[in-house]
Amino acid sequence: MLKHDFDELVNRKKTECKKWDTYADDVIPMWIADTDFKCPQPVINAMVKRAEHGIYGYPVNCKTFEQSIINWQKKRFGWNVDIDWVEYTPAVVPAIVYAMRAFTNPGDNIVIQMPAYHPFHDIIPNNGRHILGNNLILKEDGSYEVDYENLEELLSKKRTTMFLLCSPHNPVGKCFTREELTRISELCLKHNVFVVSDEIHSDIIYRGSKHIPFGSLSQEAADNCVVCVNPSKTFNIAGVRTGAVIIPNRHNHDLFYAPLENNKAYGRTVFGTLPIEVSYNECDYYADQLVEYLQDNLEYLENFVSTRIPKIKVSKTQATYLIWLNCKELNMGPKELHRFFLEEAKVAMNEGSTFGPGGAGFMRLNIACPRSRLVEALERMEAAINKR
Repeated sequence: MLKHDFDELVNRKKTECKKWDTYADDVIPMWIADTDFKCPQPVINAMVKRAEHGIYGYPVNCKTFEQSIINWQKKRFGWNVDIDWVEYTPAVVPAIVYAMRAFTNPGDNIVIQMPAYHPFHDIIPNNGRHILGNNLILKEDGSYEVDYENLEELLSKKRTTMFLLCSPHNPVGKCFTREELTRISELCLKHNVFVVSDEIHSDIIYRGSKHIPFGSLSQEAADNCVVCVNPSKTFNIAGVRTGAVIIPNRHNHDLFYAPLENNKAYGRTVFGTLPIEVSYNECDYYADQLVEYLQDNLEYLENFVSTRIPKIKVSKTQATYLIWLNCKELNMGPKELHRFFLEEAKVAMNEGSTFGPGGAGFMRLNIACPRSRLVEALERMEAAINKR
């Protein structure tokens, strides 16, 4: 079996890298959701071989792409997906936009769980729909639970037509249980609300939790959803801008395809589908080793923060490599908090208020980096806080 070196320090500066070329050279970037790990070697080999061919014309829509999605869902999550359910999309966020256009109308309400992945706050109003926020409940142990009473109240509103689920949840790192997802599904079915499930972080699940694809819950759930998938977070291929949706209901699939077709977004890219196929078909080893490495990073972070930076509390993280840090005891407003970590600690993170209600006083830290880099970032944070 291949072994990947997650401790390797790769210089990403001056490579048109958003993560590393946004801030000054003396800042450690621990923000945007990509990793500092090289892609799996089979992906690199396949991309180099394809590049060496020397002609990059229009590709044919081979079913090998759809089959790779099917293979991954079956072996990782036990979900039997039919090839006719799978549709190529130019990444996940565009897929959510096409779903909004297919299943809702301007002026409709779309429910999201707060705090929420920040692009959700833009794509909904930018498409003429209204956000209704179902605030997740923060418990004393740092975990989050669903406020079902409020959720049903929002779903029952006359113009609520869609629930946008982030599963696992970004930024709070929650992995929903089967029971939680089933209850959400039942409420959406009761109030005739369509579900779009963003499952882009589904491979990064820590011990004690298990990802359940929303469409696998029941036939009723499958007939009332679009599931968005993309291996970009797992295999660090976000730059190829390619994803897929799984839509078990044929009528819903046809509805979804209409805005995709209207915007000519169905054209696949030569270097977009290939890395997904190779990742899903040949790189289980990488995904397994990645989660093991991230688990160790998470445990190191939790131990360091609890013993050396006790004013920061690490939320209970069940999934994703994006860690939700409760910094309220530092007694800083959102702008001051962001400035403090960026300018004094020289560590770039995502400031919590950008994720909406429930985010103020938090920072989102990306631990998908070599251990040595995580250690340096934490020591910088400790020194800056002690200096204060």
